[in-house]
Amino acid sequence: MVISAPVTWLIVTVALAVIELSTFGLVTIWFAIGAAMAMIAAIIGANIGIQLIVFIVVSTVILITLRPLATKYVNSRTKRTNIDAVIGRKLVAKTDIDNAVGLGKVDMDGSTWFALSSREDEVIHAGDIIRVVKVVGAKLIVEKEDEK
Repeated sequence: MVISAPVTWLIVTVALAVIELSTFGLVTIWFAIGAAMAMIAAIIGANIGIQLIVFIVVSTVILITLRPLATKYVNSRTKRTNIDAVIGRKLVAKTDIDNAVGLGKVDMDGSTWFALSSREDEVIHAGDIIRVVKVVGAKLIVEKEDEK
């Protein structure tokens, strides 16, 4: 049994669309569209060389032009959650934060967190305004907020 070119391109299109739906990486969808265009080329009688060129050109052009726009749109609707939402927050040091002595403490949303300074030689005093730059395990890595 020989499968016709349009059916082959249909199978490729569906397979790539299923992969995209399972990963949502905004990569294979563009190749699925390219395969659909190659299927149309096959239906109107283009030879396999033209079909491949249509697939490659369409996939590449829309990948390069539309993926950045789609990624920007999708990422703009993503809300930061959990640890990601902590980074950049401004807090007040509850105790001195001196890496040479040990961990300091910071209150955040009613919980006390251990904190280290992002600069080894910097001592942050209790009451100083700090900004979270990173989270490592259950410790906040912070830096003193510049007073402006």
